[in-house]
Amino acid sequence: METIKLREEFIKLGQALKAAGFVESGVDAKIVITDGLVSVNGKIETRRGRKLYKGDIVSFEGQEIKIEK
Repeated sequence: METIKLREEFIKLGQALKAAGFVESGVDAKIVITDGLVSVNGKIETRRGRKLYKGDIVSFEGQEIKIEK
């Protein structure tokens, strides 16, 4: 499980996928998110701008990102 430490109050979903190295670019993030391949806290998320806060868990292709403060 990858961990992302927040510098601000939140991070956007597309940025988190890029920061964890799950996708190469923002365009790739947009594609996988809008195709319904990403879930946040167990629910499919199709909004690239979804704000992630401490405690959120992002899942993509069997990998996970945990958001920490």
